Amino acid sequence: MVFIDGDVAEYYAWFIKKRYGLVLNKPLRGAHISFINDRIGDMTLNGQRSVEDVNRLWSEVKAMWDGKEIEIVLDLNPRFDKTHWWLNVAHESRTELHGIRAELGLGKPYFGLHMSLGYANERNLMHHKYITNGIINGFIN
Repeated sequence: MVFIDGDVAEYYAWFIKKRYGLVLNKPLRGAHISFINDRIGDMTLNGQRSVEDVNRLWSEVKAMWDGKEIEIVLDLNPRFDKTHWWLNVAHESRTELHGIRAELGLGKPYFGLHMSLGYANERNLMHHKYITNGIINGFIN
């Protein structure tokens, strides 16, 4: 994961609250960008590599990048699905993260590179649906 110092996720979630009156639950891991799944099975590439090989490679790549700073640029146009809101990592800022994935023999991630802003819960799910349907249908911008 790329951890982002400060309250950047809360800052942009505040804009969602201010604009749409929608209060989001904070991301469980704070402001971060997940770019590698933490399940070893996804890295064994359908059994083509042993778990031992994956663990060794993971340890090498992790040691090389642990604690390093990389520049990330976020697209400030918020995205959403049935419950979550996020900001995508701008395309021109993805090269380094994709390079780290390539060192592990991984392709592009399934969900793309993004920073979660938060998610709706059972108390505000209907309001979330109202807002997102309005945005999708062009009634709210």
